[in-house]
Amino acid sequence: MKDHPDDLATAWSELVATARRTVTDGLVVGTSGNVSRRIRDLVLVTPSGVPYDRLGPGDTTAVDLEGRQIIGALRPTSELPMHLTVYRSTTATAVVHTHAPYATAVSTLVPELPPVHYMTAALGGPVRVAPYALYGSDELAAHMREALRDRTGCLLQNHGTITYGDSLDQALDRTAQLEWMCRVWLTASSVPGRTPNLLSAGQLDAAAAQLRGYGQQGRHQG
Repeated sequence: MKDHPDDLATAWSELVATARRTVTDGLVVGTSGNVSRRIRDLVLVTPSGVPYDRLGPGDTTAVDLEGRQIIGALRPTSELPMHLTVYRSTTATAVVHTHAPYATAVSTLVPELPPVHYMTAALGGPVRVAPYALYGSDELAAHMREALRDRTGCLLQNHGTITYGDSLDQALDRTAQLEWMCRVWLTASSVPGRTPNLLSAGQLDAAAAQLRGYGQQGRHQG
């Protein structure tokens, strides 16, 4: 696992800021959705049923990888089984779960989001839909784990999204990209008499290779 700051207050502040962004970005409504961050064997997680704008430094909530509460008096999110499953089965250090509207709509229509854009490759390939199960259940966490195989995000049928990453920013960005792709597919597929063009596996592989070199890989001198 990558090194993380020992300052839990800073880590909690960053988590709360990310959770608030899911609201302002239209990815959740009210207290739906949840966010977590792993620091070694400790998982900071948003508490259940508390509006994010009311969370402060004294509301820090954390569990161990078995789900035992280590810090705080507020009850952790009911979706804790999904978060812990991600951390146990991947190298993730941040998880974002939302009820993003376009993604949720797509989850009711297809077993996999059709690859309408090359950013599909950024999530590891075509995004699967985990079969429906009751929220907060071990069954849902198991379905999610299978849908996330070789992927960094998936849809949850009749429910929403879950993505993970090496940072809160990366996990949230993946959620935003997933929601945008769902919106694109829904828009394109709604045109009467037309069928959206989809990318091939070869095209996605080429995009994945290109994306690995995307962005600033080092600092320029001079």
